[in-house]
Amino acid sequence: MPLFDRLYNFAHWLTQNRSEAEDLVQEACMKALKGFGSFRQGTNFRAWMYRILRNTFLTSRAGLRAAPVSLDDDGAAPIEPVASGTPESILISSVDRQAIQTALEALPVQYREVILLCDVEEMRYQEIADTLAIPVGTVMSRLSRGRKAMRELLTEASIRSESRSTSI
Repeated sequence: MPLFDRLYNFAHWLTQNRSEAEDLVQEACMKALKGFGSFRQGTNFRAWMYRILRNTFLTSRAGLRAAPVSLDDDGAAPIEPVASGTPESILISSVDRQAIQTALEALPVQYREVILLCDVEEMRYQEIADTLAIPVGTVMSRLSRGRKAMRELLTEASIRSESRSTSI
């Protein structure tokens, strides 16, 4: 199944637990197979699958139907440093990834899910709107606000990191 790895990543961001993510993907795939008759040819299959996964997650959690959900992506393949990188550049890259992960986790869920679907899953705005059942304008405003919040969180983390390294 071509989307399986991406669905698992999305599920892991939602559940924050590997075994729950596996169960969630399995349940979503079963629902997709059972409900394949409801898929309209010519529409976006990927958005349809992500929506099933997200809705399955929401129905599995009490009180989450009206709230946006977390999309953590710990199962994604890590960004590998270029083979010619120096040990210093590899360390910096690793620290940057951790800072980005921490900043993403600190974002409100409504911003995090849009950023992840756009920047990690590389969905177009319309696909994100279809997946989350929100207008495209809302996708754009959440993306803008989420990216601004990410910049602020990363700037704060950088300032804290610099102050720690100068005090040593």
